[in-house]
Amino acid sequence: MDRVHELKRQGKRVVFTNGCFDLIHPGHTRYLAAARALGDVLVVAVNSDRTVRLLKGDSRPVIPEGERMELLAALRAVDYVTVFDDPTPREVIARMLPQVLVKGADWGPNAIVGREEVEGAGGEVVSMPLAQGFSTSAIIDKIRAIPGASSQGSTK
Repeated sequence: MDRVHELKRQGKRVVFTNGCFDLIHPGHTRYLAAARALGDVLVVAVNSDRTVRLLKGDSRPVIPEGERMELLAALRAVDYVTVFDDPTPREVIARMLPQVLVKGADWGPNAIVGREEVEGAGGEVVSMPLAQGFSTSAIIDKIRAIPGASSQGSTK
């Protein structure tokens, strides 16, 4: 958090987004690149494994939080990655107060967690259009539909 405050003191425009980011796909990378284009620094907060299970069910996440963070950190658009273990990222957002808060357009404007905090501090909230045709759940369903996939046991 100190690093983000220092970047803001340097005049950098900090953009924040969050999500599960389980099974990174082109929809994620396009979304993150578009979010990054809104500022100088992109911070991504990743749901912990525990909160992904609460949101998506016991079979998720497919990729553990540390590995999801590693994958996100390797993307050109992403500058910083953190994890949060609360049901929502409200506390992280309230402490960071990014200049721009970005969420996918699948979230209604009034449903975006952190909106009040960011706008109250003079920042803006952006509802980002999603790349059509990409979904982690759809990828998982496609894998499950492969004949014999469910009977082969665990994957390596």
